[in-house]
Amino acid sequence: MGRRKKMVERVTALMGTPEMIRNIGIVAHIDHGKTTLSDNLLAGAGMISKELAGKQLFMDSDEEEQARGITIDASNVSMVHEYEGKEYLINLIDTPGHVDFGGDVTRAMRAVDGAVVVIDAVEGTMPQTETVLRQALREHVKPVLFINKVDRLINELQVDSQEMQIRLGKLIDHVNKLIRGMNEERYKAGWKVDAAIGTVAFGSALYNWAISVPMMKKTGVSFNQIYEYCKNDDMKSLAEKCPLHEVVNDMVVRFLPNPIEAQKGRVGVIWHGDKESPIGKAMMNADASADLAFMVTDISMDPHAGEVATGRIFSGSLTRGMEVFVSGAAKKNRIQQVGIFMGPERIEVEKIPAGNIAAVTGLKDAIVGSTVTTLEGMTPFESIKHASEPVVTVAVEAKHMKDLPKLVEVLRQVAKEDPTLRITLDEETGEHLMAGMGELHLEVIAHRIERDKGVEITTTPPIVVYRETIRGKAGPVEGKSPNRHNRFYVEIEPLEPGVIELIRNGDISMNMQELERREKLIAAGMNKDEAKGIVDIYESNVYIDMTKGIQYLNETMELILEGFQEVMKAGPLSREPCMGIKVKLVDAKLHEDAVHRGPAQVIPASRQAIQAAMLMAGDTLLEPYQKVFIQVPQDQMGGATKEIQGRRGIIMDMHSEGDTTIIEAKAPVAALFGFAGDIRSATEGRAMWSTEFAGFEPLPANLLNEIVGSIRQRKGLKKEIPQASDFLSM
Repeated sequence: MGRRKKMVERVTALMGTPEMIRNIGIVAHIDHGKTTLSDNLLAGAGMISKELAGKQLFMDSDEEEQARGITIDASNVSMVHEYEGKEYLINLIDTPGHVDFGGDVTRAMRAVDGAVVVIDAVEGTMPQTETVLRQALREHVKPVLFINKVDRLINELQVDSQEMQIRLGKLIDHVNKLIRGMNEERYKAGWKVDAAIGTVAFGSALYNWAISVPMMKKTGVSFNQIYEYCKNDDMKSLAEKCPLHEVVNDMVVRFLPNPIEAQKGRVGVIWHGDKESPIGKAMMNADASADLAFMVTDISMDPHAGEVATGRIFSGSLTRGMEVFVSGAAKKNRIQQVGIFMGPERIEVEKIPAGNIAAVTGLKDAIVGSTVTTLEGMTPFESIKHASEPVVTVAVEAKHMKDLPKLVEVLRQVAKEDPTLRITLDEETGEHLMAGMGELHLEVIAHRIERDKGVEITTTPPIVVYRETIRGKAGPVEGKSPNRHNRFYVEIEPLEPGVIELIRNGDISMNMQELERREKLIAAGMNKDEAKGIVDIYESNVYIDMTKGIQYLNETMELILEGFQEVMKAGPLSREPCMGIKVKLVDAKLHEDAVHRGPAQVIPASRQAIQAAMLMAGDTLLEPYQKVFIQVPQDQMGGATKEIQGRRGIIMDMHSEGDTTIIEAKAPVAALFGFAGDIRSATEGRAMWSTEFAGFEPLPANLLNEIVGSIRQRKGLKKEIPQASDFLSM
């Protein structure tokens, strides 16, 4: 414990000087070596033994992670690195690579300022590499590159020294092409990765060595010598001459920004308040003595201390006993403990200033994405936007009746810890539904409920979550309140694709200043009057008030929007969530007496008008698709393509590298259940494959009635497809 204690003292000594801090995330496709790399960095900092580095997988502390050999949760650690005689504090987050846990990557990117992108030298940039790079650039996080498993190029693919350098050069070019395509202005501002400057390192995390151009100058080891060492299987000498932790941490300290540099650019991207206000300036300068601005990026459960909220402090300092406001909560919360993470352990400290990543207990009302502050009425940070959406659902039941009340509590807790999980407690059917990113995601969560929370459960086979949308326009449709005294007239039409894109990327929201929002909407193709009248954005649907001078409308608007949100959560066709719908209120007649326009009158009137209008506008279903990437030997290619085509899949691209064929396809999620087993048997177990969320596409017309019927039956609704007249009171 002595080593760990000394490390904590060194960490706390550096916390107060933001210039000496680097907050970084390690991101990559699954199995490209992130956790092994983290091990090396920790061994270099003296936190785990050097012999075990790369094998211990210190950051995978959960037994499920160790059993499956993958990272499931992002985990944090703080360590000290010495560079040119000065000590630097590095706060590192190791993130998962599997597409089902992509939400953890997005959340980690909000907490850090720089990212080490890891690529397998043999496999090159994979679909998930592209996704994590896009997430980093969207959050204004600067990347550097580490090309791992270079020894495999030499020993497995038997390339010569010349060929090795050409291959590595191609990888770097490809990453730069991606950065340029995703954000040209950052690319030009010096965010491209360049081996000559030193923003690229090469090495092998398993054998603990790495090299970069600055390191070559320092040690005199050249590419040809590395080639010889690997050929002769003498990795040990190489690791002594060019230790990985030194190369990577030097690169991090030299080229990734400290919190003060980073926050100047980042605050404008993730916070839409007034930059000239005192809190705006404090965040730009990471001012530790100003008001607190803390963004929660992760919530985990500690059996002894309860909920632990981890996040990034943008201004002010966190201390024990502080009273703070949590965005969206009415009362103040009191902070109980303040600490830093050392992998699985949380170590308490007295105070943590701006620019650091902290773990606190006592924030009962916080959820992932909450803004925690000492300043009443502060504009909250932009919500965290995830790259994919929950597309697979299972129904969860308690095995024993006595566990029922506990199960509801546990599901709420699980949903709080993992915001990419959507829990619905259906009061009508008594079902508890859990929607997630994929089969593996739900399997892991179900296992955790049994293991950590002690509730035995049974789950149904997974089913797909569809989305409802409309094909045409309809309206004006009249919605009458049950007492006939209030009437609402709505028109409905599909939302412009450009606007849907803006909402998805988090570029527009109701938190923004109206003028800025209006300009962006007009640029995306919405007309000026509509852009001016937006009163609500729910998921990717908008509600627009086009009326002029109607009395009492302002007082009633909240209830009208409640009706709108109810329909958007569960559309009229099959009670599935809606997307891409624009609802316009064109006229309203309201009773002058407030008693006659209460919730029981206004909400049903607003809701029924929208439901009827959607059915008139050609309500239909969209189904989720996934891109499927398959690498397979050429002689097994037929089996793989047949497997995709038999699942309503479309092959988009095929090319071969050597004797391997790479197939890019897309297929509906509904047809991909059980794909893992089938593709193995179709290719004699020789196919490598990965998937990525590819958005929603219209369900083929010939399947619509059958699928709507089966969803309605499952939800206990009448099997017949509803008509607009069912929702309109005569």
